[in-house]
Amino acid sequence: MSRTTITLWACPLAIALVMGVAVHLAWWLSLQGGHVEACNPYWDGCTSISRAARHGLGNPLFRLLMLPCAVLVAIHWWLASRWLEARGMPSRTLAGLGLACALALGVYATFLGTEGVAYGFLRRYGVTVFFGCGFLAQLMFLRRWRSGAMAGMALRQWQAMAAICVAMLLLGVGNVLGDALLQDRARQDRLENALEWQLGLLLAAWYVVQAWCWRHERLHLSFEAS
Repeated sequence: MSRTTITLWACPLAIALVMGVAVHLAWWLSLQGGHVEACNPYWDGCTSISRAARHGLGNPLFRLLMLPCAVLVAIHWWLASRWLEARGMPSRTLAGLGLACALALGVYATFLGTEGVAYGFLRRYGVTVFFGCGFLAQLMFLRRWRSGAMAGMALRQWQAMAAICVAMLLLGVGNVLGDALLQDRARQDRLENALEWQLGLLLAAWYVVQAWCWRHERLHLSFEAS
């Protein structure tokens, strides 16, 4: 028997890296293939993440990366719930939200690029539940951890993750206001696309801070392997 040790911070960092690579590489391939126009999607909103990953070689590559990423998301939130439990802050709902988030991401990635009303519904369901459950899981994690993160490095890490959540909430409010105030459908779409890219960037940033937190604590998972 040998003991295998895995550093926990590698999981959230891998999620952030895989998300970033999958989205931007799919966008670049779609740009090279002429499927999307050349612009800064974070500012101009000329294309959505879904459209950037829907066509050409970018589509199978996006799926190939995002489906394993969905597994990592489920593992991460299970680890997060155990991490809180070890500190006397149990949160059984957290792992459930994380699982729902992971399943929704898997559904979204699986049906992205497919045609038909049912497939379109599954894609929309997937991306909506992914962002919604992911955001709720982040808020729940911060709420549970707050009592144990009121000093030193932990406080700065908690504040950084909380600031990212506030920024994500403001993007959601901005999207609602844009739909209500803008009369031009094309401008509404471009605003929604830009906010979607910015939301994805903030989501990845949250996982990076989570990795920083766990790395600072030198956390690892050990198990016996034959």
